[in-house]
Amino acid sequence: MKRVERRFCEEFSPGYYGICTVGGMLSAGTTHLAVTPLDVLKVNMQVNPIKYSSISSGFSTLWREQGPSSLWRGWSGKLFGYGVQGGCKFGLYEYFKGLYSNVLIDQNRTFIFFLSSASAQVFADVALCPFEAIKVRVQTQPTFAKGLVDGFPKLYRTEGLAGFYKGLCPLWGRNLPFSMIMFSTFEHSVDFIYRSIIKQRKEDCSRAQQLGVTCLAGYTAGAVGTVVSNPADVIVSTLFNKKAENVLQAVKKIGLIGLFTRSLPIRITLVGPVVTLQWFFYDTIKVLCGLPTSGGLNKQVQEASLSS
Repeated sequence: MKRVERRFCEEFSPGYYGICTVGGMLSAGTTHLAVTPLDVLKVNMQVNPIKYSSISSGFSTLWREQGPSSLWRGWSGKLFGYGVQGGCKFGLYEYFKGLYSNVLIDQNRTFIFFLSSASAQVFADVALCPFEAIKVRVQTQPTFAKGLVDGFPKLYRTEGLAGFYKGLCPLWGRNLPFSMIMFSTFEHSVDFIYRSIIKQRKEDCSRAQQLGVTCLAGYTAGAVGTVVSNPADVIVSTLFNKKAENVLQAVKKIGLIGLFTRSLPIRITLVGPVVTLQWFFYDTIKVLCGLPTSGGLNKQVQEASLSS
């Protein structure tokens, strides 16, 4: 007998987008908070690769020179900054995906996924950028500030409003490719798993199976997106720490090989589990609200695909 579940709202309704926004905010904020020590090490490896040359020695250096509390420096920027970004990213992605599926009926699914994720990420990074500016400085400059409360007024006094958005373009350069690859890879991975591995429709699988598919597709999407976005991530950290005045100067200083390899192992260690947990928590919230898990072919995108 087919399960009948009570839904808080229908898909693609204002309530649905609200749930997606709250789900994205909670999932992104909590997962980024949990991996703050890895993020502290990653940023320091990018800014000072000689001193922090590996994961093990980097942790030892931070612990020995700055104490265990240094590993949690910038936690408030992670929680609130990436919470706001996650809410915008997931909520707006669902909105734009539904919108573009109806408007761009002659386009294939991959183009819709790319365009939807890019549109959402533009707004998400505008919301994140001020928090990221404080977070990076707090993590790499121990005397700058303790967190957001004293960091925001200090940065505004010293650099003005422009200081909060100094890294916006590199942030877009990092997150736009990552988001486009991540969402598209996730969508196609979910579709592939159901079609070729499980060989059942998502609706015929249990909620536990669906969440398992979410985790597998989420890790794959995170790993692929990390490699693509690594150069811009290194540039962001370099600019925020005044190691370079502009993007071109940062690229020349870091070098082409350094852009793709500096801090890449720790970013894969960091981003893979974070993205997996984000998708898991996000879809768990949707399931608890009686909504289907993410990914695969929904009605709107399927119609767009069949029309192309």
